[in-house]
Amino acid sequence: MSAPRPVPARAPRAAAAAIELVRSYGEGHSAVRALDGITLWLPAGRFTAVMGPSGSGKSTLLHCLAGLDRQTAGQVLLGDTDLGTLGDAELTAVRRDRIGFVFQDGNLLPHLNAGENIDLAASLAGRRPDRAWRAELVHRLGIGDRLRHLPAELSGGQRQRVAVARALLGRPELVVADEPTGALDTASGRELLGLLRGCVDDYGQTVVMVTHDPLAASVSDQVLLLRDGVAAGRITDPDPNSVLAALGELSAPRRGGPGGRPQRTVAVPS
Repeated sequence: MSAPRPVPARAPRAAAAAIELVRSYGEGHSAVRALDGITLWLPAGRFTAVMGPSGSGKSTLLHCLAGLDRQTAGQVLLGDTDLGTLGDAELTAVRRDRIGFVFQDGNLLPHLNAGENIDLAASLAGRRPDRAWRAELVHRLGIGDRLRHLPAELSGGQRQRVAVARALLGRPELVVADEPTGALDTASGRELLGLLRGCVDDYGQTVVMVTHDPLAASVSDQVLLLRDGVAAGRITDPDPNSVLAALGELSAPRRGGPGGRPQRTVAVPS
C-alpha cells in the first residue's frame, strides 16, 4: 500500500482523513460504489457536518472514518494511524479508546443503567474512568439525577445526553455523530446540537456529524456535501439559508468535474 499523501502545509492539523477512499458493495456488473474516490481532511478541534441526498454515501463515509466499515480501496487515517492496516482486534481497540460515538437512538445497552452505559468503554478496557472529568460531564449534561435509571426510563433527549457523556468520557480524538437529532423533538434536538457545539468550543473536541437537517448543519464550522459517492462541495461558516441553497444545487444537473461529475477532493479550510 502506498504511503499516505501529506496534508497541505497551510492546513490545520487533521484529526482524521480519507485518501482516495472507495467503498464498493457487490461484485462485477452489479457492484455499487457507495464512495467513489473521496479525499478529505477533518481539521482537529472543529465541527464538520456531512450532508447529501439519500444514497450519496454520507453514512458510509462516516462508518469508514470511524472504523465501523472497511474501505475497498484508498486510506482512512485517524491521526497518523492507517485504519486499513489494522487487524480486527487493533481496530476494536481504536474504536473503544480513540473514537466516541453518538447514534440516532443513543444506542445504549438496555440492561445497563445510565451511569453504567457512560462507563461502558472504560469497563471493557479494564480501566477506571477519570472521576473528576466524569463528574464534570454529568454536571454539564444535567443527568446527575438519572444515572441509576435504565434507558427505557429516560426520555429521548436524556438518552442522547448519556450517549454524549459516554462518547466524551475517554477524551477521544474524534467524535462521530450519525443523525443524532433524527429521533428527537425540536427542543431536544437544539439542545443536543448545543452540547455538541460545546464539545468543540469548550473541550477542543473534533466532531463530524451526518445530518439531513440544514438547521443542524448550521451549527458546524463547515459542511461537506456529497452526491453519488463523490465530494460535491464545501460550505464554510454555514447558516440554514446557505445550506438549503447548496442542497438545492445538488438536485440540479451535474456540473464541475470531468464528464460533469462533482469533484472528488474536499480541501481543508485555511
